[in-house]
Amino acid sequence: MEESAEVRTAEQLTVLASVDALFEHHDLDYWLFGGWAVDFWVGAVTRPHDDVDLAVWRDGYPEIRQLLERAGWRYEPVDDEAIGAGFRSGTVLLEFTFVVSDADGQIFIPFSGGPGLWSTEPFGDQRCALGGVTCRIVPRAFLLAGKAEPREDEPDAAKDRADFAVLSTATGHQPT
Repeated sequence: MEESAEVRTAEQLTVLASVDALFEHHDLDYWLFGGWAVDFWVGAVTRPHDDVDLAVWRDGYPEIRQLLERAGWRYEPVDDEAIGAGFRSGTVLLEFTFVVSDADGQIFIPFSGGPGLWSTEPFGDQRCALGGVTCRIVPRAFLLAGKAEPREDEPDAAKDRADFAVLSTATGHQPT
């Protein structure tokens, strides 16, 4: 990685540590997903990341927003505020995807036109460590399934293919 990517990676890991501590202190559930989740599952940084993707319960968002703004984070608009929110501190962008669940523990994204099934299984409370940082993480099988079908946008599709390759071939490590 080039130096600026190394600095951004270090900043993002520092943010993950502080967000984990903040959310744990306030008993707020979250799950790391996306490219950073791949890295935590394989135990190594595999590529630079533009942002940090976290899934959070929709009903916990007002408290999350208040806590982040009190800590100096700046709200950053997203395309669809019914399903997510963004916050920036310095160069780090946190992107939240809101989730809800049903009585069976299935996870849904609350789209304005109606909920969309995201996972048939609960996300659970698995934690993985990377670079001295420990955080909650989506299940490996869920992450692998999501990366198996690349997105339509070619730069995103390239990241998905690379993430799938490293996640499916790496032995990884056990959650903490």
